Amino acid sequence: MKIQMVDLKSQYEKIKEEVNAGIQECIDNTAFINGPAVKEFQQEFEKYLNVKHVIPCANGTDALQIAMMALDLKPGDEVICPAFTYVATAEVIGLLGLKPIMVDVDENTFNIAPEGLENYITPKTKAIVPVHLYGQSAEMKKILDFAEKHNLFVIEDNAQAIGSDYTFPDGTSMKTGTIGHIGCTSFFPSKNLGCYGDGGALMTNDDDLATKIRMIANHGQQKKYYHKVLGCNSRLDTIQAAVLNVKLKHLDHYSASRNQMAAYYDENLKEIPEIQVPERAKNATHVFHQYTLKVKNGKRDALQQYLAAKDIPSMIYYPLPLYRQEAFEQYVEEGFSLPVTEKLCSEVISLPVHTEFNQQVSDYIISEIKNFFN
Repeated sequence: MKIQMVDLKSQYEKIKEEVNAGIQECIDNTAFINGPAVKEFQQEFEKYLNVKHVIPCANGTDALQIAMMALDLKPGDEVICPAFTYVATAEVIGLLGLKPIMVDVDENTFNIAPEGLENYITPKTKAIVPVHLYGQSAEMKKILDFAEKHNLFVIEDNAQAIGSDYTFPDGTSMKTGTIGHIGCTSFFPSKNLGCYGDGGALMTNDDDLATKIRMIANHGQQKKYYHKVLGCNSRLDTIQAAVLNVKLKHLDHYSASRNQMAAYYDENLKEIPEIQVPERAKNATHVFHQYTLKVKNGKRDALQQYLAAKDIPSMIYYPLPLYRQEAFEQYVEEGFSLPVTEKLCSEVISLPVHTEFNQQVSDYIISEIKNFFN
């Protein structure tokens, strides 16, 4: 059997007629830029997230950059972000002349650890970027309290957790990406809600911020050829919006299938002493963008090699802390290290997780992992 990390082909086969019809409609009406499908997706996504404003853009990295531009962050301002995340989170901070302040994460949820954040506050600190890593929410109540205390903007990096719910202590619940001042997401094909190319979006409940975000993403203009600010050109392609319109209808089913596969992994792998299965936060739902194990006793790399020999793909998200990347050397002092991030980079491994749960595939992966540890 051919095993993929994400089985987009099988997913497509089930929605093929809907997707093809949506793409064909875009071609027939030749509205390739800002066509009707973009507006339709924006409105349907707003309903799904229960958020006032969704502003589609070209990709998730653009979304993060536009968010920081909209908040008027200035060169030299400091932005707190986790050190254990994809490069885009910190990359845009540096590109805008801001300084990424990298902090440690929780050992079990992999998300930014609110404890200890006070140690990183300076007069230059202006924002914090919690990343909802692997598919479940960061501890947003504590992060919001911290941000309010220090008058910080909260920019959620929600590229991996679309559809996840976070529940506050008072029982109210919100979708990730709608909790902070601005949420950002990616529609990269392998995401839980992915298109067939690049795409992204920003989310906010603030009317003024929404107006500014739209303007920045459209060359800094509200009225054509009249540019109020320096902006950029970042828009969601109409054909990609047509794909997303179809897939949004199936998103909750996709999340349920991913959870089914994750639960099956859990049940069959939890008794292996050298493995720790993913922890579920009690106040958040997990949408399992990645199913990520921790492998103890230095056996992670050997396990990955063994699985590869058995034609089982796996990925290491992420093998190196951001502060050890050459691109970020200028932002940290020599010898800077975060213990949990260092440990996770040597232990984590992600297994295939699909929107189309296949027990035969899961059984094969599980049996080979057990063979490795026996």
